[in-house]
Amino acid sequence: MVHEQLIAYRDGETSLTGFLAWDETSTGRRPGILVVHGGAGLDDHAKRRARRFAALGFTVFACDMYGDGVAGNRQRVMAAIKELAADPALLCRRAAAGLAVLSSQPGVEPAQLAAVGYCFGGMTVLELARSGADLAGVVSVHGSLKTTRPAQPSAVKAKILVCHGALDPHVPMVDVSAFIEEMNGAGADWQLTVYGGAVHGFTHEDADGRVPGVAYHPLADARSSAAMESFFEEIFRSA
Repeated sequence: MVHEQLIAYRDGETSLTGFLAWDETSTGRRPGILVVHGGAGLDDHAKRRARRFAALGFTVFACDMYGDGVAGNRQRVMAAIKELAADPALLCRRAAAGLAVLSSQPGVEPAQLAAVGYCFGGMTVLELARSGADLAGVVSVHGSLKTTRPAQPSAVKAKILVCHGALDPHVPMVDVSAFIEEMNGAGADWQLTVYGGAVHGFTHEDADGRVPGVAYHPLADARSSAAMESFFEEIFRSA
């Protein structure tokens, strides 16, 4: 049975509230997964994904990247995105605050941590990897691949999985090609899967196509979920 708990924490002066999920039947030391939400903030989508991973036997913490009272307020959300996207160091520090909460949970093995991000969160976890964060792996799902701080040779410690929609107008193939060149130049251990027919936000069950270029794609969702499970088996077996 998956249990849930809201946890208040801080990044400096910023008050944050995250969502913890774990399966009480899982015993002993186990890997931890940080879930980083999309642009809307810590919403039902991020919480559903956290529950899915918890059901697989992981301890999962869906972090809050914006701060209390921001999600649901479009003006404050846009300001938070702008601030974080413009400052990769702040972005990584905010995510690291969530990782600290995750690694402190009972039963979590600190040497076996991964981060999964969706949309805005995908950009975030890739920046964590570029910064040299000591993670077993990161997964970007329909996330932005651009960066103002390209990975340096030998800096990336985490293995990387990118799940990308072939028809995503928000992350065009020119960005994909630049990402491939960047990762190859950095000598990273990376893989990228492109899902035909999928646009941006293909895991968002509630996306109905009213936002241009954003729509749910059940097959890409299922395939990317399977790819993540295989990735977790690999990274946590070798961590």
